[in-house]
Amino acid sequence: MNFAERRKQVFEKMERQSALILFSGIESHVSADEYAPFEADRNFFYLTGLRRDHMILLMKKTLKEEQVILFIEEADPTQERWYGRKVTVDEAKEISGIDNVMFLDSFEGAVDRMMAREDIDSLYFDCYRYQFEDMPDYNMIKAKEFAEKYPGHAVKNISQVIAELRMQKDGDEVALVREAIGITDKALQYVMKHLEPGMAEYQAQADFEYMIRYNGAEGTAFPTIAGSGANGTMLHYDTNLDICEDGSLLLMDLGAKYRGYCADITRTYPVNGTYTERQRQVYDIVLAANREVAKTAKPGMTLKELNEIAKKVLAAGCMKLGLIEKEDEIDTYYMHGVSHHLGIDVHDVTAACNEKLQPGAIITDEPGLYIDEWEIGIRIEDDLLITENGCECLSEAIIRDPDEIEAFMKDR
Repeated sequence: MNFAERRKQVFEKMERQSALILFSGIESHVSADEYAPFEADRNFFYLTGLRRDHMILLMKKTLKEEQVILFIEEADPTQERWYGRKVTVDEAKEISGIDNVMFLDSFEGAVDRMMAREDIDSLYFDCYRYQFEDMPDYNMIKAKEFAEKYPGHAVKNISQVIAELRMQKDGDEVALVREAIGITDKALQYVMKHLEPGMAEYQAQADFEYMIRYNGAEGTAFPTIAGSGANGTMLHYDTNLDICEDGSLLLMDLGAKYRGYCADITRTYPVNGTYTERQRQVYDIVLAANREVAKTAKPGMTLKELNEIAKKVLAAGCMKLGLIEKEDEIDTYYMHGVSHHLGIDVHDVTAACNEKLQPGAIITDEPGLYIDEWEIGIRIEDDLLITENGCECLSEAIIRDPDEIEAFMKDR
């Protein structure tokens, strides 16, 4: 991947006499000597290709020059024996394309010299916050520290600048999402081959997660949803403890993560291998909406417009079934949007100034119907790449036609 080009684009958005300081982060403490699995700051990863803890990216834009420095941990043989090998200077240079790589113990001195001698007026940090009650992450804590240490300098948020870039994927990113989707496809085939009445939802989940790891994924893109029967009507159900009953459906919303990039797929399977007549009627409506979005999505459209297209198809189908009388009543059975961006994050970052889809965007296509009184929840989700003239369904190979699903599950 061309990380240097990405950093160049960020430099273009930064003011003169400014610096970006981006921390990869540290492990989050859970309890006693337990730490949560480490996840690098996504924007640090986007600009460097590195996903290890205790690293810092410094990008300076002065009146004289633009300079990039990467700070990494120096290897400690005793620590490496316990926790594994650290990234070397040469490896960091090769992955990131940054020639100036220094050890962390020189970071404070480098910052002191920069602030004292280079007329830096403002400092950029990744200060993204999803909602008010969220705990501040490591980069936000560091931004506050710098604001206190250098009170005469403006502290600014770089997250929206990088979000605007991340909304359009380059060829390397698309290839990684394709691979994540391909691994997801293989795992779903395994699930279909083993799904049967009497299984627990967590067993179907385990089949999926075993196969994605077996085929090279680093793990799941998000917690797997495996909701059978009425549980399929709950949008973010992830308890996965109930039994898959004969005659019920199993809605699975899931995805593999591969080298930092996510797949996001939903399929809804008949537990016994055959849809009932009523299940098939609802399924066909959702499938029609899914296909209409895939046929319509193109550059210049907004996600809101795609959602309106999905709602019209779903409403027409529900009126035929007698579930609703008017189009605007569809919210009773469909209560989420049809799409979100996909990439490094499963709900990938977006910038408000960039609402219209552009070539290179990867979005989801996920209409659904959730009918409590029938205990039927059906969602069909694919991943679409916006192209110059329309879109490509990256997950087209993952079977969704009900006849093909039944045939596949019968032949096992």
